[in-house]
Amino acid sequence: MDRLKQLESFVSVATRGSLTAAAKAEGVAPAIMGRRIDALEERLGVKLLVRTTRRITLTHEGSAFLEDCQRLLTEFANAEASVSAGGIKASGHLRVTAPAGFGRRHVAPLVPRFHALHPEVTISLNLSDRVVDVTGESFDCAVRVGDLPDSSLVSVRLADNRRRCVATPEFLRRHGTPKHPGELSRFACLALSSDASQTRGWAFRITNEEGAQELIHLRPSGPLDCSDGQVLHDWCLAGHGIAWRSTWEVEAEIDAGLLVPVLDDFAAPPNGIYAVFAGTKHLPLRVRLWLDFLKAQYGQPEFWGGRS
Repeated sequence: MDRLKQLESFVSVATRGSLTAAAKAEGVAPAIMGRRIDALEERLGVKLLVRTTRRITLTHEGSAFLEDCQRLLTEFANAEASVSAGGIKASGHLRVTAPAGFGRRHVAPLVPRFHALHPEVTISLNLSDRVVDVTGESFDCAVRVGDLPDSSLVSVRLADNRRRCVATPEFLRRHGTPKHPGELSRFACLALSSDASQTRGWAFRITNEEGAQELIHLRPSGPLDCSDGQVLHDWCLAGHGIAWRSTWEVEAEIDAGLLVPVLDDFAAPPNGIYAVFAGTKHLPLRVRLWLDFLKAQYGQPEFWGGRS
């Protein structure tokens, strides 16, 4: 049995959450998809999917393997395209969406540069903090930051993203520096207001009484809060408190000495910055080139304005 076909079938079943849906998309019987998954698991010697009559879920090994498979299949498709496309130029209209704050800083500046490389591609950029329905609203690609919800969309990890507690040097001189997340209750913290989407609070990794690492979530408070992250960022720069911000937002200011990171020893593991798109078998050349362009730009540490 073709190993590549096994990988394609695994990705299709995992992203669609159903043997039947994956089989229908390929035009084969569900039993054929099942045999491919069985053969793949037997060859690898590991269980990738837990299948019941109601649903299909990924095992821990399956989740890790899925991300690698998606990357490999995308690279394989790009390699084929680079040969088969020959001298064909990318053309057509590219529709991209991204979160407002991140998009203004780290997507919008790239759009004219991509157009300069591919002048026959026209581009529409939508910036919105709501979760856009990529397929329902006919977007070719969405850039998303943070943990992704379960979805039939294909995701490609473009870069890591961390959250860091930061404050100005002057604020820390006046008020001191917290040494443990539990001390944040004694400081003015700049948090998103309760009507914003960050419902779980600030995440930290601590060592519990048994000596094991665990992730905790705190909801620090202070005299100021806001539903807009850019406003919190501006207040932090003005010295009004400690903020919990993404590295893409504050790395350059940390390097410039305008902000100082605190509680880095307790920082939560990084999440990701992703490109997500509909799991079509043959992506248009303009979309493949856009994904490659994003990966190349985001893969450069200097792009983020910091050293890390």
